[in-house]
Amino acid sequence: MKSRLLTLVSLFAMGFLILLTATVAAAADSIPGVRPDSTGSIEKVKPDPGVGVQMVGGTLPDVPAKASFRLVLTGPESLVFRASKMELRIGHEKINTLEYGQNVSRRYAAAILISPLLLLSKSRQHFVTLGYVDAEGKQQAVVFRVAKGDIRAVLAALEARSGRRVEYQDNEARKSGRG
Repeated sequence: MKSRLLTLVSLFAMGFLILLTATVAAAADSIPGVRPDSTGSIEKVKPDPGVGVQMVGGTLPDVPAKASFRLVLTGPESLVFRASKMELRIGHEKINTLEYGQNVSRRYAAAILISPLLLLSKSRQHFVTLGYVDAEGKQQAVVFRVAKGDIRAVLAALEARSGRRVEYQDNEARKSGRG
């Protein structure tokens, strides 16, 4: 009798440990910057440098619209737009204009599908226009969208690195950009 009880307790404990290990592994997969290694222990992963941005437009023909990039602002001499297949470097001293604006819209589709109360809320998209002179001496521009949580840091870094002041399209953009 005791041996059967001991066997049941052992099986229960092993099942519990397996379930616990699977839960920890699943949780580690969902935490940014952490992943389990081949032995099952957890190792810290360096995040990709920079801020995620979406290219909206500009004067460069090789840059596709709505392409996702990482904007790296920590370089000593240039900022870098980095994607899987391309990289665009712009020297800080070449930047001659910085402009920030917003696109504000009501959430009509969400209000129809979910709740009419969503008509009271607004959706804001944050856009930065960066003008610069390329290696051939031609004026170029890139327009990119930045996430709400990153816009202040991006604007501050662009001002500090380029030495240029950001021009705000309106008072609402000025409030969001400066805090």
